[in-house]
Amino acid sequence: MSMDIALLHAVVEVAKAGGFREAARVTGSNASRLSDAVRRAEQQLGIRLFHRTTRTVVLTEAGRALIDRLLPAMNEVDAALDALNRYRNTPGGTLRLNVPVSAARLVLPALVPEFLRRYPDIQLEIVAESNVQDVFRDGCDAGIRYDERLEQDVVAIPIGPRIQRFAAAASPAYLDVHGRPAHPRDLIQHQCLRGRFASGVMPPWEFEREGERLSVEVKGPLVVSVGGAVDLALGTAIAGTGIIYLFEEWLRPAIDNGQLEAILQPWWLSFSGLYLYYNDRRLIPAPLQAFIDFVREANGAL
Repeated sequence: MSMDIALLHAVVEVAKAGGFREAARVTGSNASRLSDAVRRAEQQLGIRLFHRTTRTVVLTEAGRALIDRLLPAMNEVDAALDALNRYRNTPGGTLRLNVPVSAARLVLPALVPEFLRRYPDIQLEIVAESNVQDVFRDGCDAGIRYDERLEQDVVAIPIGPRIQRFAAAASPAYLDVHGRPAHPRDLIQHQCLRGRFASGVMPPWEFEREGERLSVEVKGPLVVSVGGAVDLALGTAIAGTGIIYLFEEWLRPAIDNGQLEAILQPWWLSFSGLYLYYNDRRLIPAPLQAFIDFVREANGAL
C-alpha cells in the first residue's frame, strides 16, 4: 500500500502529543491541517486510528498497533536524513531549545547572533517559559536550566556566566521617602514587587552574608508572573513604587544609569550559572551537535 509519508508523520505527531492542538503547537503547524492529514490517512488505510471527542483524541487499538511499528521507523528515517548533514559544508535543520526567560534575556543574546552567522542553514527556535517541564515532551532537542533543575540521565555543560546574583534595588525617589533598608528584615516594612511562578509558588526573598542565610516573606502592591511580566515589575520599580529583587544583570542597566539604586549589596545571594543539557541516549541531531560544540568553544574563551 502506497501512502504519502507526510500523512504518516501527522499521525505520529498527533499520537505523541495526545491531540491536534498540542501537536500543532509542537510542530508549528495548525490543528485543522493536522486533522485533515489524519482523516486522509484513515481514508487511505480504510480504518479509524483515533477516537475523537470534543475534549480528547485517543488512539484506537488499530492506531496503537500502527504507532508501535511506525514510531521506530519514523525515528530511523529522521536519523537517516540527519546523517546527510555530515556531507554539507555546514549543518542544517531546526534546533529547538526550551529555556527559562532569564536565559533568553541574559545569556543567549551573547551567543545566538554569532551561532546563526556561523550556521546559516540552521533555524533556531527558542521556547522561553517560566515553568519547569520535560523539554523533550514538547519536541525540544535540548534545554537550559539551573543545576537544581537538571533531570536524570542527561548530559549537562555550562553555558553563560558561572556565577550569578540576585540584586535588590529601588528608585532613589522611593528610598528618599521610605528610607534605605539596612538589613533584609527591614524589607518587611517596605513595598516590595514580587514574582509568582506558573506553579503558583511565590517564593520568599533569600539573602546570604558571611555564611548566614535567611528568607524574608515580603509584601507589596504588585505581583507579576515570573518570566514575561518581569519587565513590568522593573518598570514599576523605576517609577518609584517599590523595591525589586531580581537577577543582577537584569537590573544592572537601570542601576548604572541611576534609575535604580542598589541596596543591601552585602546580602545579595549568589548562585551557580546555567547549563545546557541534552539526552545522550538519543541520536544527537547535527544542529544540536553544532550548538554543543559552539557552547564548549565559548566556554573555552571565557
